[in-house]
Amino acid sequence: MFANLKSGVAATTLSLLATGAMANSWPDLPTAIKNGVSGQSGTTAVIGLGSGGDALFSMDLADPVAGWQVLASFPGPVPSGAASALAGGKLYVFSGSGKVNADDVAPIIFTDVHAYDLATNSWAKLDTQTPAGLLGATGFALDDDRIAIFGGYNKELFDQYLNDVLTTDKEAEPEKWQKIVDDYMGMKPSDYRWNSKTLVYTISTNSWADLGDNPYLPNTGAALVESGDDILLINGEIKPGLRTPQIKQVSFSGDTASWQQVAPIPTKAGDDLSEGLAAPYAGWSNGALIVAGGANFPGARANAFAGQWFSHQGLTKTWNDDVYVRLNGAWKQVNDLPEGLAYGATFTTDDGLLVVGGEGSDRKPRAGSFLISWDGEKVNFTD
Repeated sequence: MFANLKSGVAATTLSLLATGAMANSWPDLPTAIKNGVSGQSGTTAVIGLGSGGDALFSMDLADPVAGWQVLASFPGPVPSGAASALAGGKLYVFSGSGKVNADDVAPIIFTDVHAYDLATNSWAKLDTQTPAGLLGATGFALDDDRIAIFGGYNKELFDQYLNDVLTTDKEAEPEKWQKIVDDYMGMKPSDYRWNSKTLVYTISTNSWADLGDNPYLPNTGAALVESGDDILLINGEIKPGLRTPQIKQVSFSGDTASWQQVAPIPTKAGDDLSEGLAAPYAGWSNGALIVAGGANFPGARANAFAGQWFSHQGLTKTWNDDVYVRLNGAWKQVNDLPEGLAYGATFTTDDGLLVVGGEGSDRKPRAGSFLISWDGEKVNFTD
């Protein structure tokens, strides 16, 4: 159904189908990257921006010994948590957040769209604006001319919150500062007015449309995996600090998208509730769907069910090392990642999932890469 390979980012995470040979060693990025953008064309993987600043890199997955190559630098204010997708030989970057000028008091959500051309190694800012804030949204190339985008923060509300909280002196006016935080973080998920449209950007006409509404709560930071002619949106946030365990399957027909829930990742052993994950790594290996890592706040969903909508208040953020595998429609938890990780990129090769970048519990971006593969009984990790 789809004419080219797809790419997407979750705050920066995505899953991509590729070919490539098993490598003895996967090279580190020249610069550590989390909350960046990424995409893939054939065996060419591209990653950059986010914590990596204006840097963009590529690697031939069939020749990892050659390492990551430095590409043209991003030409404008650098976005973090932008949506991205690669279509027609170009990497498209939508929205994200950052400061227009380095000395600005607060970042904003951008509405810019940029395209990187793999053939000419050049960037161009396009003459269009995103119709909604797309911070944390996930992009997916339907074909060489159309890119679908799911989720994204509301620009008006988030810009105002960041401006208010960063222009209020927490030490001098602690009560005022706390009220700003409590009022924003204490809203119900629907009050955030995140993008619920399945937006579509058409490259040839430089125009926007949509394929209808997401019937579920819109979210950010979902992992996107192709599944036959459909896609899976795995978990993500439904408000700041609160994740969903839902996995949504999206099918495309003409100018519409249809949605349904499929079996969720099981509740972690010893837990009463599945917390869901933000920005996990996900993809296919040897016929198995793998979901690894991701971040959450254990206890947040219980608080939400109790009506405490500042659901992560007082809780500890956790970077999970859990790995789940779905075979024949059934999930099981298997052996763990070497460390808890989230907010990186996933490139799925014929040999497994290549995990690149991200961050761990120290909140520092990572530059490392490693392969996750399924051997029928357990996952294996290859540096």
